[in-house]
Amino acid sequence: METATAPGLEEGELKDSTPPQEPDTPQMKNKNGSAAAPSISRSTDSESDSSTSGSDESEEEEEDTDEEASDNGRASGKDSTPPLPEVDREDDQEMELAKDTLPAYLPAIQGCRSVEEFQCLNRIEEGTYGVVYRARDKRTNETVALKRLKMEKEKEGFPITSLREINTLLKAQHPNIVTVREIVVGSNMDKIFIVMDYVEHDLKSLMETMKSKKQAFLAGEVKCLMQQLLRAVAHLHDNWILHRDLKASNLLLSHKGILKVGDFGLAREYGSPLKSYTPIVVTLWYRAPELLLGGKEYSTPIDMWSVGCIFAELLMMEPLFTGKSDQDQLNKIFRTLGTPNENIWPGYSRLPAVQKITFAEFPVSTLMSKFRVRPTDACFNLLNGFLTYDPSTRLTAESALGHEYFHENPLPIDPAMFPTWPAKSEGHKIKKVCSPKPPSGGRDFKQLVSDRRHSLQIKRLR
Repeated sequence: METATAPGLEEGELKDSTPPQEPDTPQMKNKNGSAAAPSISRSTDSESDSSTSGSDESEEEEEDTDEEASDNGRASGKDSTPPLPEVDREDDQEMELAKDTLPAYLPAIQGCRSVEEFQCLNRIEEGTYGVVYRARDKRTNETVALKRLKMEKEKEGFPITSLREINTLLKAQHPNIVTVREIVVGSNMDKIFIVMDYVEHDLKSLMETMKSKKQAFLAGEVKCLMQQLLRAVAHLHDNWILHRDLKASNLLLSHKGILKVGDFGLAREYGSPLKSYTPIVVTLWYRAPELLLGGKEYSTPIDMWSVGCIFAELLMMEPLFTGKSDQDQLNKIFRTLGTPNENIWPGYSRLPAVQKITFAEFPVSTLMSKFRVRPTDACFNLLNGFLTYDPSTRLTAESALGHEYFHENPLPIDPAMFPTWPAKSEGHKIKKVCSPKPPSGGRDFKQLVSDRRHSLQIKRLR
């Protein structure tokens, strides 16, 4: 009669400090009918004797290959049992480490923590979709960023923009994307906060600080920042996510030189085939021409145009296109890059705004004249790849990472080599030039269309 195997132990699993088997106890057998190996303890003299006794019982009941091994073990006077494998000790250490790193709270069981468990240190900034504070976690004493979601206009539940932001942030975990730690709540349902890793700088404020001291980024520093930005954008696009509001003030930089993409208030997932989305996305200065011209079917190239504008801003220490309206922005783009046509941008003439508005003709690009210090040929080629009119031929994040610009001297610096500056988010006041506010997405699209129709009617009457 076979005895049942102890629950939780697999066949052949080793277990410490098992008492030696009595001589009259029948041997346990494994699935193939052979005698199971005796239980093993740490090697001491008494345990070695017990192990030998167990081997003798096994030899009498079963004649197999184990008998030979057991005889050899007795002949040599040593325990024939193999030593405990090292992997067991490593597994134990990993289990102990896992216990130490488990979160102190379990939201699925206990619910979200209260915002009262955080001490507000100061307000960092207010955006279209929420206010951001610097705070201290009273439980861990860590400094974090708290983003309070705007709920006052919502009468029918949780705002869709906040749901998209939380959803995309949780899906897009990456070293160069801001990390969401948890969601915490206040006393009322209109007080909901996203807890994120605190990062000291945003690039916009940092560049204003540097300009006030007549400083600029070195070539190796620009390459380091661009590599990190492209890795983050490539990761988003690989996961079918459009950011739709990439700009300098949404790029965060830590004291350790790590860049993180933040503010996913306008982000959304997309699919294939493409659907029609609102063109009222991306802050005006970083908005792609296909959006400015009313295109509704768009994809990852709109993010890559924004990356090109950020690249130029890092090189020039000021924004490239600073329009005051959609039409002014288009005029500034056309004046700098030349007016597009069907030859260089197939489908250009079918865009809504092109069919209604006649634009001034600028035959050649004057982009190079914008730079005080002439960029290298590889640098200028990469910039032109981002600022290509035709979205289908615009450079992708993945292909840009392999561009020769990142392999020519000077090479990208290590992030840890970045110098440090006083952080505006910690209370240091810095005078800065503000970029336009980001659009509110589809909410204002109908209003914009009606305003344009009204202005066209006035022009016709005149």
